[in-house]
Amino acid sequence: MLSLASRSLPAGSALASASRNGTVQSVQVRGYAAPKGPAKIQKQGFVNKGKKKKFIQTVDPNKMKRIPAFKPLTANQLKSEIFHEDVKTELQLPVFRPDALTESNALAKVMEFPTQSNLINRFGVPKNLNIEYRILSKSCAVVRDITLTALDKLDAASASSSKDNRVVLTGSSGCGKSVVLLQAAEYCAGRGWIVMYVPRVHHTVDSSTAYIYDSRTRTYLQPRFSWQVLRRFLDVNTTLLQDLKTTKEFPVERKAPVQAGSPLTDLINVGLQDGSLAPSVLSSLMTELSRQKTYPVLLALDNFQALYTRTTRYRDPKFEAIKPYHLSVPRLFLEYASGKKTFARGAVVGALSEGRADFVTPLELCEALGLPFPRPAGPYVRRVPEIVDYSQGLQKLAVPEKLSIDEAASLFDVWNTDKALHSLPDDDLFMSKYSEASGNARAFVWKGLLATLTS
Repeated sequence: MLSLASRSLPAGSALASASRNGTVQSVQVRGYAAPKGPAKIQKQGFVNKGKKKKFIQTVDPNKMKRIPAFKPLTANQLKSEIFHEDVKTELQLPVFRPDALTESNALAKVMEFPTQSNLINRFGVPKNLNIEYRILSKSCAVVRDITLTALDKLDAASASSSKDNRVVLTGSSGCGKSVVLLQAAEYCAGRGWIVMYVPRVHHTVDSSTAYIYDSRTRTYLQPRFSWQVLRRFLDVNTTLLQDLKTTKEFPVERKAPVQAGSPLTDLINVGLQDGSLAPSVLSSLMTELSRQKTYPVLLALDNFQALYTRTTRYRDPKFEAIKPYHLSVPRLFLEYASGKKTFARGAVVGALSEGRADFVTPLELCEALGLPFPRPAGPYVRRVPEIVDYSQGLQKLAVPEKLSIDEAASLFDVWNTDKALHSLPDDDLFMSKYSEASGNARAFVWKGLLATLTS
């Protein structure tokens, strides 16, 4: 007589244990569910065996998906009670307007950049500021005494040549040079200036875009970067550029020339429609801007020291490093920064980035600005004559090393109101974070206030 276990369990499964006298013993059976569908197999091989072989590779499409970083949730998705207070709270700040930037109204106050201004959205901001503005609900900055000083210099420069108004913001790493430069660009945009703001100048020398040698100018053109500058510049200054006309005819390859008296927007559109013409169009545009006297022009360059590096990451056909003044865009910026080319009305303002180890401030630029050089540099240390020439006439505007107590307190209130602090906001927390950062603006925010999120 067959036991119950031998009749109920299929062959190949766990053995049914039965005694010889027919009694059934308890057994443990493990079953494994069959797969619901065919397993995805990654294949790699060659097909079309013969003279022509085509390589194929099958990849799971789910692995190709990328999850975007800093993607905010809408208010409808925050249904938990813990988010109710955050949804209702909105950061209320005064607007960064030129008429409101007085010492009595704006000093040591955090002001938000106007939403109708597309300067930040088009030109962008440095990486660290970009992350801060993604965390905060609004793009803002504290108005410091150095901010008002820089704006006063720009007001005086609006009626004079840029040759006498070439300023470089200096200071220790994290003291706020990039923020002051951004405030200057926003201020000029609100005052009716034509603004060209480049927040990441190091991309012109780090071999991040394509380049091609031009035998006519003996320089390496950068069509992709030139096209990006033209597109962003047009988006920000469209209204003002429509009022400006070209002073001469500009021939265009394979197309009708841009006639004299045409709006500058027509000239820019030529470079946007054909990217290979973007470098020459950018150079012609800067020439037209330097001649007109209707509007003052601001050329704002962050990571300014990258233009003066001795060697770039670009390589020539012999795999030798290309000099920055042999690249079209850095050479164009250097000519206006050095005063070889000038705007009839306007200024050139740069900001050093001391936090970049790959593009340090060179000896030639330090000597021109009167800055200490970190390494011994005697008279026998070689100087590059071209970099020395491009450094002449630059003026230094030092940014204070520390935030004042009032300026730091304003930042503390903004981050607290925007629910960015994990610890209990009180005077002890504020003074401890301010002391830990030694008053440094970046360290106060990143290592002080944002560090409370991980505590």
